Amino acid sequence: MTERAATLPPLRIGYARASAAEILREPNVLAAIGFDGVGKGGVDDPRWLSVGLDAVGASAIEVWRGSGPVRSGRDGHVRWSHDDDYGFFAIEVEESSGDIASAAEAAYREIVAFIHASAAPHVLRLWNYFDAINEGDGDDERYRRFCVGRARGMAGLWQDRYPAATAIGRRDGVRVLQVYALAARIAGLPVENPRQVNAWRYPREYGPTPPTFARGMTTPAGQLLISGTAAVVGSASRHHDDVGAQLDETLTNVESLIRSAGANGAKAPGLGSLLKVYVRDANDAPLVVAKLGEAMRDADGILVLRGDICRRELLVEIDGVHT
Repeated sequence: MTERAATLPPLRIGYARASAAEILREPNVLAAIGFDGVGKGGVDDPRWLSVGLDAVGASAIEVWRGSGPVRSGRDGHVRWSHDDDYGFFAIEVEESSGDIASAAEAAYREIVAFIHASAAPHVLRLWNYFDAINEGDGDDERYRRFCVGRARGMAGLWQDRYPAATAIGRRDGVRVLQVYALAARIAGLPVENPRQVNAWRYPREYGPTPPTFARGMTTPAGQLLISGTAAVVGSASRHHDDVGAQLDETLTNVESLIRSAGANGAKAPGLGSLLKVYVRDANDAPLVVAKLGEAMRDADGILVLRGDICRRELLVEIDGVHT
């Protein structure tokens, strides 16, 4: 195996407060993901996705920059781009009669077909956003139905080597499932958190089909992609109704994941980290931001978004990238 086949250059990920059109004119931009309508107007580019989550405070566009010429296009419902090392793809599937399970199955079936033919076939990280994630009771809850559909759509693809992932609920009333992903020319290494049960091994009480994601993914460049992380220890939620205690537990989980990914010389949380923080209640944002400022003084960027977490009792979730 050559050195190039074993490693890749780092993907440069950051937040920008320019318009999408300006960003997409820059060289080597692989993807631009907007929140709260920032830069949305008149953008028709496969590398652009607008997610209907409200920013709390200043919004920003998340920008992925590669290290070579970028090619882009559309294949069915999938929009895509790639350079010689990394790939971006996104798909939006409208729910039929509010059936999130069918939308998830359709989206992931098309994703599977796409990645098999892709120049960057190794999926490192997935983000899933859809409306009203906690609507419904028991196994009829929309998040649980989403997990059923997603598993059907990806049937047998990754087995126990799942990508990192996030699933967050929008509140825009738009019944469209949005999925976007980071992929690479060569595979990454899934990472699990010893404080938590592997998500795909959750007991039946959390739904008929467990969530299918790894807690993190180390990329071929050594970057750690942190899945959506909340105050879950083992498989149980902790600190109901206490956002401060939930955030502390979440940060402990992030630190544990970082140690698990690089026990020899792992850095403290915050150094080189770029974070998205999801809060269920916008009124909790000042406390969350203040505590994060103390815990992660060296973070490269923090974007706070109002979104619903996959369990009703969870009030805050963090995902991001750690270098």
